[in-house]
Amino acid sequence: MSFADSVSLHGHHVSLVPLGYAHLDDLVEAVKDGELWTLWYTTIPAPDRLRAEIDRRLELHKQGSMIPFAVIEKSGQAVGMTTFMHIDAVNRRVEIGSTWYRKRVQRSALNTECKLLLLTHAFEHLNCIAVEFRTHFFNQQSRTAIERLGARLDGILRQHMIAGNGTLRDTCVYSILDREWPAVKAHLSHRLETT
Repeated sequence: MSFADSVSLHGHHVSLVPLGYAHLDDLVEAVKDGELWTLWYTTIPAPDRLRAEIDRRLELHKQGSMIPFAVIEKSGQAVGMTTFMHIDAVNRRVEIGSTWYRKRVQRSALNTECKLLLLTHAFEHLNCIAVEFRTHFFNQQSRTAIERLGARLDGILRQHMIAGNGTLRDTCVYSILDREWPAVKAHLSHRLETT
């Protein structure tokens, strides 16, 4: 299996399927739940920009640098997006990112299982040596969620990016290594069993 091949991943609470235009209407409704595009410390498209965001992600997939997923809850409705991005097949590394969920499912078993599915695929099928996560220094909700997964802070890239509002973004870089994966997997599996 190539690093950039599309794949569907299925769990008890969530399925991750290749992103497509059939998900657009659900995603427009999802992004409105909490007006996610108004969060200054992250980049989530406004409802009228979601088609362009799907275009962007599908183009990066064609280039081999991203695998975009629609996040589908048990009802069959798309409730967000996530990706494998910055794919580095030579060094067997990927980043899990460009993730957002509608407010209703944030901080739920859906997110835990989503990450478990992605990490399992990365470590057990793509044979990754490391999986990376990045987030804005001020995105405390995201940083807490990443740390709860068992990822460790590698460092902070200061003035790493210029945000859409013109502010400078310090980016926190986290990772999970292949040797840490068995313990992380046990931890996430236990969390899911107790929710």
